[in-house]
Amino acid sequence: MAWGRWDSGAGPLGEAVLTALFTRARTPMYLLDTELRVTYANTAAQDTHRPPGQAPPGQAPPGQGLAGRYLWDLLPDAETDRLRDVLGQVLKTGTPQLGVLLQGRTAGPARRPHILSLDLHRLQDTEGRVLGVAAAATDGTEEHRARSRQALLHQAAGTIGTTLDVLRTAQELADLTVPALADGVAVDVLDSVLRGQAPPSGPLLDNLPLRRAAYSARPGGQDIAIHQVGEVSAFASNTPYTACLADLQPRLVTDIQHDPAWLAREPERRRRFLAGGVHSLLLVPLAARGVVLGLAVFLRWHTPEPFDRQDLALAADLAARTALCLDNARLYNRERSIARLLQLDLRPPQVAAHIAVDTAHTYRPTGPGADWFDVIPLSSARVALAVGDIPAPGLQSAARVGELRVALSALSAMDLPPDEVLERLHALTARFRAELPPQEPHRPVSCLYAVYDPVTGRCTAASSGHPPPAILWPDGTVSFAEIPAGPILGRGNGQYEAAELQLPEGTTLALYNTGILDTAGQDATAAQQSRLGQALASGTGTLQDRCDAVHYAMAPHETDHDVVLLLARTRLLGPDRAAAWTWPNDASTIADARSAVRHTLAAWGLHHLGDSTALIASELATNAVRYTSTPFQLRLIRTEYSLTCEVIDDNSTSPQLRHADDTDEGGRGLFITSQLTENWGVRPARRGKAIWAEQALHPA
Repeated sequence: MAWGRWDSGAGPLGEAVLTALFTRARTPMYLLDTELRVTYANTAAQDTHRPPGQAPPGQAPPGQGLAGRYLWDLLPDAETDRLRDVLGQVLKTGTPQLGVLLQGRTAGPARRPHILSLDLHRLQDTEGRVLGVAAAATDGTEEHRARSRQALLHQAAGTIGTTLDVLRTAQELADLTVPALADGVAVDVLDSVLRGQAPPSGPLLDNLPLRRAAYSARPGGQDIAIHQVGEVSAFASNTPYTACLADLQPRLVTDIQHDPAWLAREPERRRRFLAGGVHSLLLVPLAARGVVLGLAVFLRWHTPEPFDRQDLALAADLAARTALCLDNARLYNRERSIARLLQLDLRPPQVAAHIAVDTAHTYRPTGPGADWFDVIPLSSARVALAVGDIPAPGLQSAARVGELRVALSALSAMDLPPDEVLERLHALTARFRAELPPQEPHRPVSCLYAVYDPVTGRCTAASSGHPPPAILWPDGTVSFAEIPAGPILGRGNGQYEAAELQLPEGTTLALYNTGILDTAGQDATAAQQSRLGQALASGTGTLQDRCDAVHYAMAPHETDHDVVLLLARTRLLGPDRAAAWTWPNDASTIADARSAVRHTLAAWGLHHLGDSTALIASELATNAVRYTSTPFQLRLIRTEYSLTCEVIDDNSTSPQLRHADDTDEGGRGLFITSQLTENWGVRPARRGKAIWAEQALHPA
């Protein structure tokens, strides 16, 4: 074939190929010379560039009407400079270029955007002389749009729902789809969704208020929005908005300029839409798991072509993904709110004053955990201090804390020593763990439990994998108690060992959780303990001032873990509050014990309790003399509201209250004691047991 004319010498095969390519092929094809001008174009190419209404060229050689023109002149909107460069590269290097995508617009008044795909090959003869370029053009618009839709959906999977926050999720949808799909996007959600409450199932009624959760628009599109983010709106009845929320079906409005009937019911919206040039919109309900959450509105004013059905399908897919993320965020907020309320309800709203210690605390349940602390009054003016840690999220953790705190309170009322309290809590937690469903993970629980006696100044503590308390001594130095760390509750062998501390008056104990150390549930390191010690020692002012100073020094910012800090400054009961005697194991000493009790109560101004307390002391001492052979101790302890008489002996057997018959010579001691007191009990002592009886100083 000679360049520039038909060459009949190409032979029958050549003629057949030329006929197939230039008369029958549906793909537009062009032959360009070395100047990149069109020499020939096939019938499909002629039909593409023939003005509307012009007759076919008949039997004229194909492409004659296009000969001599540049290909970029035939495709004026198809990125002219890029097309010229690509053709020049193919002509120069001989490297074919396949699937070159060029963006352009269709001819005619609609001028819709389209994508042109070009396959380019250099032409040369058998001797290697360059003859030009062959170009085949296909319309890749639909393929490109399909790929773009898939790319947008794929991008949505990674950008929508990155957090469990309703407002952030709504904004992620708006930001993703502007300008990829729309010129402006508004997302409205029900107020109940923001609060984590369950929205109504099924369609929504008219005039139900929604709150603007997100809005995104091209520059200049802010004036189109009627409501700002955070404002509440209600749509007028009998509009596409309310119809969409009523049947939960998406709506496509292709030309609002010529359909003003429904806009007349919303004059402000109509004014803004028409002034801003909005010509089409998509309305897509946000619904998941059978409930409606809100509405997404997609607008176009800058993009000339209106939305179509494919755009509606894409918006519906994006809205469905967003709605599921919104519902997940709603459920998370609901569970977190319930857990927070449960946490706040479970903690002591105000720690009552106690004669044994002055206390101050800080409790910041900002994270998803369920940490707690307790100050529990015990018999004989003693006090129990407890702090626990569950570094796991959710309502189940808060509920588990409630169960453990109830159990801890009950075990404390039994006057068990700290190591036994933790052993029983361990068994209870292990039972909880065994009852959990297989898919629910076990939440590790650590706990520190300490008992302080203001008469002796002795503190006994045990730990289940919890950081040791810090001790601020009266001289200003700080150390950390050496308490054997047993296994966390519910795991391993539940054996614990208690440690005893002798605390001078004015010593401050600091009990805390891992949140105050910002360790996210890990063991406290020496460096973190050093920081805590420095913060504790440098505090000034009241005990609460010192507690706040430590809190802000250790955890000044919001964290993902609860912050618990309990400070307890010890007191010692002086001779006006406590008296103790050690008596030999002899019945003759009972009278001396009664006399000592009366004299002491008289000195305290409690003459009216002298006889009853002497009788109680006599009965308890008689029991010690009868069932032991070693000396026993008698103590009187006075608080603001009660008077406690207790006897400590080396017999660990607990006596039982029984009703003696008229003919019995004994067995009435505890019965008489119970009748004279408000409460009584038995607790283990360092050796043996202590029997105590409490009388009210100001009976109701």
